[in-house]
Amino acid sequence: MAKENSGHHHQTEARRKKLTLILGVSGLCILFYVLGAWQANTVPSSISKLGCETQSNPSSSSSSSSSSESAELDFKSHNQIELKETNQTIKYFEPCELSLSEYTPCEDRQRGRRFDRNMMKYRERHCPVKDELLYCLIPPPPNYKIPFKWPQSRDYAWYDNIPHKELSVEKAVQNWIQVEGDRFRFPGGGTMFPRGADAYIDDIARLIPLTDGGIRTAIDTGCGVASFGAYLLKRDIMAVSFAPRDTHEAQVQFALERGVPAIIGIMGSRRLPYPARAFDLAHCSRCLIPWFKNDGLYLMEVDRVLRPGGYWILSGPPINWKQYWRGWERTEEDLKKEQDSIEDVAKSLCWKKVTEKGDLSIWQKPLNHIECKKLKQNNKSPPICSSDNADSAWYKDLETCITPLPETNNPDDSAGGALEDWPDRAFAVPPRIIRGTIPEMNAEKFREDNEVWKERIAHYKKIVPELSHGRFRNIMDMNAFLGGFAASMLKYPSWVMNVVPVDAEKQTLGVIYERGLIGTYQDWCEGFSTYPRTYDMIHAGGLFSLYEHRCDLTLILLEMDRILRPEGTVVLRDNVETLNKVEKIVKGMKWKSQIVDHEKGPFNPEKILVAVKTYWTGQPSDKNNNNNNNNNN
Repeated sequence: MAKENSGHHHQTEARRKKLTLILGVSGLCILFYVLGAWQANTVPSSISKLGCETQSNPSSSSSSSSSSESAELDFKSHNQIELKETNQTIKYFEPCELSLSEYTPCEDRQRGRRFDRNMMKYRERHCPVKDELLYCLIPPPPNYKIPFKWPQSRDYAWYDNIPHKELSVEKAVQNWIQVEGDRFRFPGGGTMFPRGADAYIDDIARLIPLTDGGIRTAIDTGCGVASFGAYLLKRDIMAVSFAPRDTHEAQVQFALERGVPAIIGIMGSRRLPYPARAFDLAHCSRCLIPWFKNDGLYLMEVDRVLRPGGYWILSGPPINWKQYWRGWERTEEDLKKEQDSIEDVAKSLCWKKVTEKGDLSIWQKPLNHIECKKLKQNNKSPPICSSDNADSAWYKDLETCITPLPETNNPDDSAGGALEDWPDRAFAVPPRIIRGTIPEMNAEKFREDNEVWKERIAHYKKIVPELSHGRFRNIMDMNAFLGGFAASMLKYPSWVMNVVPVDAEKQTLGVIYERGLIGTYQDWCEGFSTYPRTYDMIHAGGLFSLYEHRCDLTLILLEMDRILRPEGTVVLRDNVETLNKVEKIVKGMKWKSQIVDHEKGPFNPEKILVAVKTYWTGQPSDKNNNNNNNNNN
């Protein structure tokens, strides 16, 4: 009898606790309903809402194919911790002067003049010191327009967004770019491809296999307006194009405005910000890099970032000098000597000359260093590097030596592990993970990460419906880890710049490239090497927790604002305390933001902040108008 009473007592207590929980959640739902109504005018129109009542009816949360037609869903977090108010006041950031409209913090021309011109050091990254930091919003030009959507953007850009006619004059004969009324047109021409980039790439495809999936990642050095990279996309080849800040006005800015991956960079005294064995193909079309100087130092850097079996393509001086030497205004002897020097460096790297036909010369890197090591016993110049940290590339000086390849005993094996052909490469277990080079990471965890990202992208499509509608072309993942976000986005007409912070616990950029994706290293306490307004969407998971004790989070957010296009979207994942701090800052940056629930539900301690940068432009004159710049659409 005592047992029966005891059991009845426990059942009653359990029902009482359950009822208390239900009433508590209902109370919260009512409170959030009231708060949601009060906030209706401050929430981005692109952020859907999911009411508490829909938790009992999951089917009611389905959205339509258009963000404007989708049902009003409220993904507002239901965690009590978010009700806590702080005494922190909102700081509102003023627009910077209009003269800073194209400001690139770490490639500033004035600052660069302080540095040595030897090996182009003055054009490398030199970031502002504390007293030079800007705490203002970089303004768009007065008549800025939202860029054309892809694929139209490949061929057109608004003149007012990049008001520079210099290239259309300097490169008029070479068909880089033309001004047509209120827009630029990109005919696809280039210095060494007068018939257009498409025909030029077809010429290359007759010499090496471009369409069988073996070549997926490419690097285009001295890219111009990146027409080579733009037309490689038709062949499922993703190129990272780079050029320095001021060789030709705004060439990287033009590339990104077109929706083509590009970054400000130069081959100077430091390594390129990419891991070893990253690219299947490297390309130089009259890129003006002195390959033959400094004992072939720059070709050694190409060798470092080129995967085993990868190709290096060179067109322009000195190739085909017998035909062009008069037009290049150089002597035959000078050009022959330059080509001989390049051939010698390539041999010293153990590269094989594949072909030279017309304006093209192509070399291939060996699959491994078995034969190369034998050759180096007799001719040690340049030697194989003794350092084993080949992936290290952030502010690391170039070395006059050959980057060693992972050991293999079979002369037919690809050092470091063979890659799957594209598109299988994107989800195949990368060789670096198979070989155990990433701490605490194995094939099973890699596959689990892929499944996690399927669920996350499905959730993102609900809270940011435009994600699946082609709204975002240029996307950045500021803390990419294994590249799972980018891999899950492959079905959409977008590309993702995967950034691995140099402060990250695991350095995974090599894995990202082995998946056939692209990216770069970055210290987010510094500016990113791109022009303002070059990304449609920015994603970051755990970034602010990583950096909150390293540098001022405000500066990171201001940098995000600089590189984000007006009406661009930000999706941040982090713990709720950190996101509350972030949201306080972004409210002063002309962003509309909301913290929403994790895909696993409201009781997960990680939350998601979704924000939209409002449309506004700089004013051409009268500083008194600065406070009236918020011309929201």
